[in-house]
Amino acid sequence: MSVHPVYISRIAAELPFDAVSNEEMESRLGQVGNKPSRARRLILRSNGIKQRHYVIDPATGKAGLNNAQLAALAIRKLCTTPEQLNSIECLVASSSAPDQLMPNHAVMVHGELGNPPCEVVATAGICICGVTALKYAWMSVASGNSNNAVACGSEVASNMMHARNFSAETEAKLALLDKQPELAFEKDFLRWMLSDGAGAVWLQNKPAAEGLSLRIHWIDIISFANQLPACMYAGAEHTAAGLQGWTHFDAAERAEQSVMSVKQDVKLLNENIVSVTVEQALQRVLQKHPMLPEQIDYFLPHYSSEYFRDRLLAGLENIDFVIPQSKWFTNLTTKGNTGSASIFIMLEELFNSGKLQAGEKILCYIPESGRFSSAFMLLEVANNEA
Repeated sequence: MSVHPVYISRIAAELPFDAVSNEEMESRLGQVGNKPSRARRLILRSNGIKQRHYVIDPATGKAGLNNAQLAALAIRKLCTTPEQLNSIECLVASSSAPDQLMPNHAVMVHGELGNPPCEVVATAGICICGVTALKYAWMSVASGNSNNAVACGSEVASNMMHARNFSAETEAKLALLDKQPELAFEKDFLRWMLSDGAGAVWLQNKPAAEGLSLRIHWIDIISFANQLPACMYAGAEHTAAGLQGWTHFDAAERAEQSVMSVKQDVKLLNENIVSVTVEQALQRVLQKHPMLPEQIDYFLPHYSSEYFRDRLLAGLENIDFVIPQSKWFTNLTTKGNTGSASIFIMLEELFNSGKLQAGEKILCYIPESGRFSSAFMLLEVANNEA
């Protein structure tokens, strides 16, 4: 239970450069081994994404922003005046792929913003780290430790997905096999799934003086790492000894095996993502927070592909918590899969859509296939005055 009610009073999103169409993707990310991907069209047809954004400048082919800069842009949109920026008491920033191993992502964002000293915290993970950032910010305000807090999620996947990161691996396999290899599907798959973006929310202990506010009722986060192995990972490789981190490989091995690339076990994902992160997780949540599906006015599911949409509905049916797809809100097809930033980017679009009415409840679902975790969050529209 909150000591103090906590409200989201502002939401902002930053999507770099113009949207990139499906046909433009490979020219922006480059071709691995100077050959078009055989998997690209199949994957795009399955995931349903029509456009996305990259920090790669179309004029130069180089990154125009780093991750911390992208996050800072979203927060500056959130804080429309210098006074608001300078009044931040708690800043929590998250990303699955920060610009560096050390120092942490959040202090780099703080440095980009240049706002006065405040509590600054980074949370780690993949898609779910945006929610862990939000939960820390929520608890800070709810406990009375701060009067306001900013939570941010940002991703720059394009730097990791660029063809240059796989050149050493393809050259090594060429030397070994004496023929043009194809990039392993577990790596090529994600090149056409992930994109760049940032989103941020302003939390405070009272509703906004005017306009909408979303009261946070609860945020539940559950890990199932005790049940399943790692499914999505970077900076590591599966070996006979288990998942081995990048420090176990020398520089040549890291390059030749693309150890730092993002990989996903698609079979493990397909077999478990719904049964674990929807069915098992939501049943646990409902024991703690009893509610009926008809009490939900908007359902915001973060899924990586339209392929999972009907499977998600089937999972809800299996536990008798059916929310009709007419109540679902997602912008995956137009904004892409931006990982930890996705839930903020979805909320920003809904928040500013003009559709929300006081008293409406919003249930958010954010899964993560890293080692299978799930987050659910319940919000309520507290005010819709103009």
